[in-house]
Amino acid sequence: MDERFAPARRAGAVEVWVSQTAVEHVAEAIARGRWAPLADHLLAVEAASLSLRRPARRLLIEDACRHLWRRAGLVPLSYQLETCRRVIEELHGRAVLADEVGLGKTIEAGMILKEYMLRGLVRRALVLAPATLTWQWQAELREKFDIPVVLQRTEHDWERCAVLVASLDAAKRAPHCDIIQRLDYDLLIVDEAHRLKNARTANWRFVSGIRRKYCLLLTATPVHNDLRELYNLITLLWPGVLGTFHQFQNRYLLDKRTPRNPRALRETLQAFIIRNRRGPNTIELPARRVFAVPVELTPAERRFYEAVTVFVREQYAQVHGRLASALRLITLQRELCSSAPAAMSTLQALYRQTADPQARARIAELLQLGNAVLDVNSKCDELLRLLADSDPDEKFLVFTEYRMTQRYLRWRLEQAGVPALGFDGSLPTSRKEWMRHLFRYGAKVLVSTESGGEGLNFQFCRSVVNFDLPWNPMRMEQRIGRLHRLGQGREVHIYNMATKGTIEEYIVWLLHEKLNMFHAVVGDWEAVLSRLKMKRSFEQAIAEIVLAADAAEAVRRLDELGEKLAAARAEAKAADVLERILS
Repeated sequence: MDERFAPARRAGAVEVWVSQTAVEHVAEAIARGRWAPLADHLLAVEAASLSLRRPARRLLIEDACRHLWRRAGLVPLSYQLETCRRVIEELHGRAVLADEVGLGKTIEAGMILKEYMLRGLVRRALVLAPATLTWQWQAELREKFDIPVVLQRTEHDWERCAVLVASLDAAKRAPHCDIIQRLDYDLLIVDEAHRLKNARTANWRFVSGIRRKYCLLLTATPVHNDLRELYNLITLLWPGVLGTFHQFQNRYLLDKRTPRNPRALRETLQAFIIRNRRGPNTIELPARRVFAVPVELTPAERRFYEAVTVFVREQYAQVHGRLASALRLITLQRELCSSAPAAMSTLQALYRQTADPQARARIAELLQLGNAVLDVNSKCDELLRLLADSDPDEKFLVFTEYRMTQRYLRWRLEQAGVPALGFDGSLPTSRKEWMRHLFRYGAKVLVSTESGGEGLNFQFCRSVVNFDLPWNPMRMEQRIGRLHRLGQGREVHIYNMATKGTIEEYIVWLLHEKLNMFHAVVGDWEAVLSRLKMKRSFEQAIAEIVLAADAAEAVRRLDELGEKLAAARAEAKAADVLERILS
């Protein structure tokens, strides 16, 4: 044959041989001067070569999204592009994305979705996420990938919208679940997929019933201390691929957290799980610096704190230690360490709802003590000193759990001439983004409640102040994670304000000294908590200690909890199941 046709026989590293019949047809066409059949055969040869060619390592999104990423300020990292390539070319579109917190799993999922759309392989896609994160998913996919995604609001959206973001909790309820399970999705993405680790839950059963061609499960903690959790997640991706759990157990496990053959299990899991860790091959987030800000209560504040604490313990004893019956008492105890206005609002509600004359008299005395300190807040004084000593351009994200404290802080900051904004969960999505914009380009301080800060990213700010401390470590990490994440270029400063001689002082000690959560990633301290083997949550355990014991006994029992935390931390470090298997 003419050398002009030699390239048609080769396609990259894969050689494509033209059949003898094709050669004869081409030779005949050349001899008779008929070129149309020749063109047809060359197209057929080219199609065969493309089907056999090894996939190019360069992704379509690298060219298609370059200008969009530049405008959005996104610089895709090599490990993110490699994750996208691996999921599509090696894992066949079904994977657990288990990167450590802050490495950009959302970006990776967006890349995969966009790449599939550019290749014409995905037209209908569904993203299921916690309700607080749905609007962020919509914004990320629109701004960074130009995907026309819609936020689900009505039951009609399921069928009429090609790419939809929805709350998992809303989706699994009727009539939504029935509509979803009638549809066929090209790609299903589930964020916070650790909520699917138990195959007996409604979440797992619902997701397993969704018909989908490709599937991504996103979670930083796919396993705590039971390898069955990994089995359940992988079964969602490829039902039956690991056999029954009994077969999986016999083949791979000695017990629930010890692999029988780590190498064999690693080879199996790497076909389903991608886990990037912080380090030289990915990114190193800036360091965290933690500052304790001790606060000395005034004598009047101290009298109010101790009087209310005694009252709370007496009332808790009357309900025989039932936490479910003492939720308001727990709230009151925590509000005491936040601000007098927050505690007073709960005391006033108790006064109105209490019929017993003796109890009402006690509450009235507490209200009188509280009125004496409404205009006094030693914590706020320390906050104002911290702001005054900072760089004029430094911004501060201040967290509190209580709306009354938020209002009080904004009032005090305004009185001091400090530009401050309020942020809470009642704000609509568009308003939240506007307040974030005002904070970035105007105000020095944003005072946010717990629900207000969920799902927002503030990488332009590096200082977070925990004005009051949550008793749930997950909430603390969520606060810090708003600014200590991918895109943060400066050292992050964490200021923990704690009143001396109160439960807050012990909370800081437990979280900082025993749990080391301010420097550990989420998976590390979640593994610690899972090993405590408590019948109650960590938050409930603290509440039970604080409310059921006098001061000396509470200190002793908190010390015991601290020692259990230290032991669990050592055990978790030695039994880092997922890392030991995948590394």
